Amino acid sequence: MTFWFLLLLGIITYLMVQRSVAQITRTPVWLLWLVLMAPALLWTVWSAVYGITVQPPRALMIAPLIISPILYWVLFQIGRRPTEATSSDKLTPTSQSAINPTAEPAVSVRPIQPSEETQLRNCFPWSLYYLQDIEYRPQAVICKGQLRSDATAAYQQIKENIETQFGNRFLVILQEGFNGKPIFVLVPNTQLIKYQQRGSENLTRPGFALGLLFATLFTTTLVGTRIAGVGVQQLQANPSALLQGLPYSLALMTILGIHEFGHYITARRYKIRATLPYFIPMPFFLGTFGAFIQMRSPVPNRKALFDVSIAGPIAGFITTLPILIWGLANSKIVPITEQAGLLSSDSINYLNPRYSILLALISKLVLGAELTAKTSIDLHPVAFAGLLGVVVTALNLMPVGQLDGGHIVHAMFGQRNAVIIGQISRLLLLLLSLVQPGFFLWAVILLFIPLIDEPALNDVTELNNQRDILGIVSIALLILIVLPLPNVFARFLGL
Repeated sequence: MTFWFLLLLGIITYLMVQRSVAQITRTPVWLLWLVLMAPALLWTVWSAVYGITVQPPRALMIAPLIISPILYWVLFQIGRRPTEATSSDKLTPTSQSAINPTAEPAVSVRPIQPSEETQLRNCFPWSLYYLQDIEYRPQAVICKGQLRSDATAAYQQIKENIETQFGNRFLVILQEGFNGKPIFVLVPNTQLIKYQQRGSENLTRPGFALGLLFATLFTTTLVGTRIAGVGVQQLQANPSALLQGLPYSLALMTILGIHEFGHYITARRYKIRATLPYFIPMPFFLGTFGAFIQMRSPVPNRKALFDVSIAGPIAGFITTLPILIWGLANSKIVPITEQAGLLSSDSINYLNPRYSILLALISKLVLGAELTAKTSIDLHPVAFAGLLGVVVTALNLMPVGQLDGGHIVHAMFGQRNAVIIGQISRLLLLLLSLVQPGFFLWAVILLFIPLIDEPALNDVTELNNQRDILGIVSIALLILIVLPLPNVFARFLGL
């Protein structure tokens, strides 16, 4: 399993590096990829030699995390192309200029003509936003000034003024600048223009989504037979034994599907163009690498960003609870072994619920006095799917980059604070993996997820109290899932 997980991690990392920096540095993508993968490769070699239960020395854990990013940055800067060379690159609403408007100005063709500057200035009423300076970048126009009214009202009026003067040429983004003051960023709206030219008939692609759904149903059912204890030879002799994998398959796909439909329905409520959920089939590991939707239009504000992001984990977790409870009720109590953990690679069906506060509470509630400190749970396939649902909820709620949790803290605290929170969270999960080896590979994946999240169009207006409370509850849920049960509570529960 570790080999396939590392292979998938390598492919995903390579695609991320190729997409993000291939156009702005001459340093070979494979070299940058190798530097990023160095920590995971070193730790994997250690696990292969000494076993997953033997933790690497602290120096081997910490040194690669320090050396790898520094070496990556040095190699990136050595091969960095001049800014002028990238000015003709493909423009998108989420260009780096919009995300980081404090970068050094580049000499390039202006997004607007000099004769249009007066029109642009007239779009900013002094009573709403006192415009002081305009900076031109290859992929954006940065309008700096002082906000003199409510951010929502100012954004809406200025956006309407710009659309009146320039039509749909620009996306109008209101975000915090480097000094913390709100600035307006106008980004060429190439995506909307292309969308209007080719129409919307290919947005949802229901045939493609349905094909992936059936492919994933097959791969998860195939993996489900192994979880149910059906051997390869038994399956070859009796193909109908494949049906024994359906309970796991249907339970897991229901959890993942409802999670993604939570995102999809909420996005449609805010009139954000989004694809149908796409499942990722995989004939090994868990049978799937999850599901996802693609949003093809910008998020209008932080309220919409929060609602769309939190809808998936809430819907998925609510679906997970009855599945997990039913599965635990049909699982077996067995003597505890060294292999039993939260996510054990050696004995995948055995669960030691004490590795998670939430799982310990639910398991004790369902199994009662049968579950003691000297026992673990031989999971029913449906219970194992429920366990994965809990783990997927936790991973999605991690406040890092473009994960759901990253969007949530971005909406709650702003983009700059979200980057700091994301970096701290990645390091904390890595430290936690020293206690919970099952989180080790997931912690490695988080190290390669970019911390910068795409801004909402109105990225300044803050959330209301109700959403802030809901966001805190989601963070509390994450903590309950990933932290092990303290000894004092374990003794109280008889665990």
